[in-house]
Amino acid sequence: MAKDVLCEVNNCSFWAKGNKCSAESIYVVSHTGKTADSTKETDCKTFEPTDL
Repeated sequence: MAKDVLCEVNNCSFWAKGNKCSAESIYVVSHTGKTADSTKETDCKTFEPTDL
C-alpha cells in the first residue's frame, strides 16, 4: 500500500499540510465499470468537502 497519498483538493476534509491525504483508507471508482483507461475515468469517493 502507498505510504504517502498526495492530494491538492484543499477543500477536502482529509487534506493535510504538504498536500497529504489524512484519510485512513482511499476509495477510488471507475466511471466505466471495473476497468479504466485513464485518470479521467476515475473518481476519489473518499472526498468529503470541508464546511466553509
